[in-house]
Amino acid sequence: MISHNARSSASPPRRLAPLFQYLAASLVALLVLIPLLASVLNGFKSNADLLLRPFALPQTWVWSNYISVLQSAAFWRQMSNSVLVMLGTAVGVMVLASMPAFVFARLCFRGRELLFNFFTLGLLFPITVAILPLYIMLRQLNLLDSLWGVIVPQVAFGLPGNILILRGFFATIPRELDEAAAIDGCSPVSYYLRILLPLMRPALAAVAVLTMVTSWNNFFLPLLVLNSESLYTLPLGIQQFQGQFGTDWGRVLAFVSIALVPTIVFYLLAERQIVAGLTAGAVKG
Repeated sequence: MISHNARSSASPPRRLAPLFQYLAASLVALLVLIPLLASVLNGFKSNADLLLRPFALPQTWVWSNYISVLQSAAFWRQMSNSVLVMLGTAVGVMVLASMPAFVFARLCFRGRELLFNFFTLGLLFPITVAILPLYIMLRQLNLLDSLWGVIVPQVAFGLPGNILILRGFFATIPRELDEAAAIDGCSPVSYYLRILLPLMRPALAAVAVLTMVTSWNNFFLPLLVLNSESLYTLPLGIQQFQGQFGTDWGRVLAFVSIALVPTIVFYLLAERQIVAGLTAGAVKG
């Protein structure tokens, strides 16, 4: 039996644990939100107000900073380029990552784990490490100064991590489904397309949104591949805009704030799918 005094001494720390959790979560939220809010608010300032009062509310709200960005034809062209690259990358990753993930999780063959480990080695080599051979390969394939030159490498370098995520999700699906499908005469391809893919919607949504956000924010690869201003994505447009309006920091921050909106919307709309897909894949290995 545990005495009443022992229970009383143990209860205060237990009651304080949720408080510390909320404090830690609030601190992390502030670290993330303060730069975003500062960028949005400073986009409404004039240069003088921004330099004199960078952490205060605008003395005069300069709406023309945001209006000029939204009325810019270059901004909408760069937005459409980013959308095309993002959607092409997301579709390519979902299709090409789900197929080997299905094979590694549901089919048994000699050398399966060795081949899977070979795929996961891609996690050790970020795109910056392979940038020189990648540039030479893209030049030989005539993919420089083309949106395909951005989409194809992003798909390739997005496969290892997403195969790992989807394989874990495939492994959580009961094996009884395999036997039932085999009894019904379902081939592995039909089983994959008709039964498993519909069950994988949370994991596919997680992969799609994470890939979209990564593609949307990618700066280094488009900088390397794209030369024509008509093909610039939004991150390159921000750099060009900053160079064009080097002293107009209020307008630059307005451009940055508007460019951040789609990624925030993507995440808010698919937050539950991201959490469900990642946690489901972590139940089994």
